[in-house]
Amino acid sequence: MNLSASQSATADPCTSDPRAEHEHHKLAKRLRHQVGRTIADFGMIEDGDKVMVCLSGGKDSYTMLNVLLQLQASAPVRFELVTVNLDQKQPGFPEHVLPDYLRSIGVPYTIIEQDTYSVVKRVIPEGKTMCSLCSRLRRGALYAHAEREGFTKIALGHHRDDLVATFFLNLFHHAKLATMPPKLRSDDGKHVVIRPLARVSERDIEAYAEWKQFPIIPCTLCGSQENLQRKQIRNMLNAWERESPGRIEQIANALGDVRPAQLADPALFDFLALARRGDAPMPDAHAWLAGAPYSDATNNAA
Repeated sequence: MNLSASQSATADPCTSDPRAEHEHHKLAKRLRHQVGRTIADFGMIEDGDKVMVCLSGGKDSYTMLNVLLQLQASAPVRFELVTVNLDQKQPGFPEHVLPDYLRSIGVPYTIIEQDTYSVVKRVIPEGKTMCSLCSRLRRGALYAHAEREGFTKIALGHHRDDLVATFFLNLFHHAKLATMPPKLRSDDGKHVVIRPLARVSERDIEAYAEWKQFPIIPCTLCGSQENLQRKQIRNMLNAWERESPGRIEQIANALGDVRPAQLADPALFDFLALARRGDAPMPDAHAWLAGAPYSDATNNAA
């Protein structure tokens, strides 16, 4: 007997140990709660949405699809889920794995074939980081498909730890306070990207993927690059977490509690008007940098 998509999404492959089963169902409930709350808080999915679920074959996107299928079965709105995978023509890529899995759970899917692998290998010198170009090419192919097929939302599998790592990448290497937001509009204004796993820890995803026995497909294009800046950030965060458990969660919570008045960006907070006295003139940067004393300027004006 074939299971429906929602039944298969919630099926428990490990029921021999009652205690393990109890912990697994607690984990599943926690993920549904975190994802459902994130969808509601950020208005990620609306009635009538056609959501393109980007499935890479990794633990994150499998988990995202699985939880979205569960939520779809009881959601207060109607929406469509269609999985899309980009076959980048990496040597040895097991092309049958994703179609076989998606057919087994009854989920509609599309496989886009685009040889970004050869482009990246040709353009990026040996030993240099490939992720940036690979990401741009992959994003372009997925956006183009979403536009052709009329998808209203594009769901990506980035999780809480990805958001925290991106924050520190921007802080250390680009001198800005920014990360991947849970919801964004693309630069061209044509697409809305959502990250339903934005509050889910990587540790929980790893445990969930192992429990569900998803057919994981490793990335052979960049997975072996050890000197990536993101991996260095991850090592730092993992060390912090070992020393102070809960540190990553605290940082993630801080990303949702931004206080412009306690930072230093005059574009976000009007520091010039803060505690300004009456009709005092606004400060003139040129005068401050010119070095002319106030008394001299007053005498000259007189």
